[in-house]
Amino acid sequence: MSLTLLVMAAGMGSRFGGLKQLSPINSFKETIIDYSVFDAKRAGFSKVVFVIRKEFEKEFKKQVIAKFNNQIDVDFVFQDTQNLPLDFTSSKRTKPWGTGHAIWSARNVITTNFAVINADDFYGSDSFIIMAKYLSSLKKEDLSKQCMVGYSIENTLSTNGSVSRGICEVDNNNLTSITERTNIIKKEDHTIVYLENNTETVLKSNEIASMNMFGLTPAIFSSFEEDFISFLRENIHELKSEFYLPFVLNNLVVKSKSSVKVLPTNSKWFGMTYKEDKEVVENNIKELTSSGEYPKQLWNL
Repeated sequence: MSLTLLVMAAGMGSRFGGLKQLSPINSFKETIIDYSVFDAKRAGFSKVVFVIRKEFEKEFKKQVIAKFNNQIDVDFVFQDTQNLPLDFTSSKRTKPWGTGHAIWSARNVITTNFAVINADDFYGSDSFIIMAKYLSSLKKEDLSKQCMVGYSIENTLSTNGSVSRGICEVDNNNLTSITERTNIIKKEDHTIVYLENNTETVLKSNEIASMNMFGLTPAIFSSFEEDFISFLRENIHELKSEFYLPFVLNNLVVKSKSSVKVLPTNSKWFGMTYKEDKEVVENNIKELTSSGEYPKQLWNL
């Protein structure tokens, strides 16, 4: 079965201080995106679609499309703040509408089962292998089965500042709910908390976190449009409110329209949220290369 990888790369990287998706992490100037596409290709994915912002097009194509053209089928879509369903308009909005909007933006170029990832997160080869295996068992016209790769929250934090994560409730390996939590940090006493309305709430260290690695069928695009329209009716005049990907899955689960299988992984996650995270990522890549998990240079151009 043909599989597509959808890479969400439209974020500005404000906390990182630049276009972190294109920041090199090895001596061959390869990026986290390179490792994700490499892992996806060897797991059986045959196409990659990048969701980017129009203003990044020239730089992104220069560094990405030329590299992958002879390796895997490549396509691009733009996450345009003015590209909205029905007759909604928001002339003052400059920030993308969120991860749900990113998925909706790719609805016309994806016709196969697909995996969704963030451009600045390293998910590990095992995650792509188990994702490809599960996606290959699903019918693309079937809305009733979706999946996600789940990570222990303690393995997804940055030592350099707070992060946002989708905190999952799981029953018998099926997702029952997912709630986006922001300002998650590990305190000096190793307690993990999130801050909301100036109140700290403790999270268990083994709680399952979503890192936005989801496996979806094309049948789900209609749900994204339906929920996006509902979101815009309430938030069209908001300048910062975001339509999150987990919001759609939550609705499907609550309405019993779909199950979301949570797939455990042995892969080690790491990512670049802050500038200071880059050194950690580079060191982890060196270790994985030394162990034989990856070649020194991914793409022999």
